[in-house]
Amino acid sequence: MKNKRKVEVIDYQSDWKKKFEDEAEILREILKDIIVDIHHIGSTAIPDIKAKPIIDILIEVKEIDKVDQFNDKLIQQGYIPLGENGISNRRFFIKGDEIDRTHHVHIFQTGNPEIARHIRFRDYLINHPDEAKAYSDLKDELAKKYPYNIEEYIKGKDHFIKEIDQKVMKEQ
Repeated sequence: MKNKRKVEVIDYQSDWKKKFEDEAEILREILKDIIVDIHHIGSTAIPDIKAKPIIDILIEVKEIDKVDQFNDKLIQQGYIPLGENGISNRRFFIKGDEIDRTHHVHIFQTGNPEIARHIRFRDYLINHPDEAKAYSDLKDELAKKYPYNIEEYIKGKDHFIKEIDQKVMKEQ
């Protein structure tokens, strides 16, 4: 299984926020004027829950089509551009490689509903620690059940994520 990506969640690490901030600075330097905002999203942005030790970064840009012109500079920083990677109107990058990665960068154009959805999900779990713990426990269980099957791991989280998304919409 050496050449297969292992699904592993670990306890919250206090340095995840700093890792986000450091990487956000590098990305700001590369993308400069096209950036509207940069957000730390995903489980590493939610205190005290288990997560895959990969920092998820969401970048909001003025024009999504301008992102591609920065691919070479991002590659120089260790990123692999994966295009939309299954979500239309997104640009997705991984830092590292298919097996061992440290960052995921999701780039969306201002107005894309995915921006608000990711931020609302993060903020909801930060403000609802019991539900954050349930999410953490679910991810831990799925990682143990599917240690080399990221697709099943992701599929296993889907219902929970959609439930939270619905709760967030009701609170709006």
